Amino acid sequence: MPAIRGQRRWIVATTIASVLALTPATAFAWGTPGKSNGQKAAPSGGTDGTSLVSKITFSGSTAGESGGKTGSLQPVGDWSPPACWYEPRSAEEFAKYVEGQYNETVNTPGQHSYAKASVGKFRDTYKDGKYKNYNLDKKDEGNWWVAIRDEDRWMEPEAQACDRKPFWTETGDAPPVENAVTPRVLAELAYNRIELPTTEVSLAPETATKVNLPTWAWLDRAKFKEVSVTAQLNAGGLNIQATTTAKPVSLRLEPGTEDAETYPASGECTINAGSIGEPYAKGKSDRTPPCGLKYLRSSGDGTFKLQSTITWEVAWTGTGGAGGDLPNGAFGNDQDVTVQEIQSVNR
Repeated sequence: MPAIRGQRRWIVATTIASVLALTPATAFAWGTPGKSNGQKAAPSGGTDGTSLVSKITFSGSTAGESGGKTGSLQPVGDWSPPACWYEPRSAEEFAKYVEGQYNETVNTPGQHSYAKASVGKFRDTYKDGKYKNYNLDKKDEGNWWVAIRDEDRWMEPEAQACDRKPFWTETGDAPPVENAVTPRVLAELAYNRIELPTTEVSLAPETATKVNLPTWAWLDRAKFKEVSVTAQLNAGGLNIQATTTAKPVSLRLEPGTEDAETYPASGECTINAGSIGEPYAKGKSDRTPPCGLKYLRSSGDGTFKLQSTITWEVAWTGTGGAGGDLPNGAFGNDQDVTVQEIQSVNR
């Protein structure tokens, strides 16, 4: 499945020794779902011999759909999507995974003894120790729950919070951990995968504006509409989904210099009837732009960095009628603006 982050493995073979030495309790709990390309994500779960990947799939406004420059939704404030969570695995999947990792580790030439000892101890817990033969004899009665970490954030303290070894939970019972995957967790993960169009605004005048000349600013309304991403998990008898939707509500303009004014004065252009600003047209030269700016001095031999930022309201709905709001997000970018002096001729 094409992905921005790619399909993350629980363990990277080249680093298994150091991982086992550092975190033997959770060495078998790495992974993150990838982003889909297009409207429907291909299944990402399953085994490929010696590894498991997250079974969460994504569809909708994810990477690759827009066909142009895009960016990710950045939360406003100190909230962030989950860095780790727990997902269910069948007894067969878990057994195949552990046995595959064990065989790979002990049979790798030059593998350090502590790595072999650690992976052997882990295997014994589920094969011949606390659990017997991976609970295969009661495979229809429950599932293993395993920790998944977002590999892009695995060094963050939030990712280290998922430090529980794989554990068995009977069908119908709630997993005894705070961040077991739920529709809301799926919604928060979908938030992190929403791709947004570039916020480079159209300006009039287009190539270069003049000192003290009101400059109109607007965005292509065809691009700036609601965007949604759906996250789904179908694993271990658990089939849940959530759709996260971001709606543009305002455009903030920051001229890149204090010697400028904005329209409106707050610099915050609200969105009305799906329109972000108003395109300039012939006959509007004597009007004040509903969204725009006016530079009070020239940019000289350089340019000013105009920053345009869209604020997005975010909400979600999910399995069982669940739903609610998530923190607002923002996405913006800079663009160069040339401001020239108005030339006059004295006779």
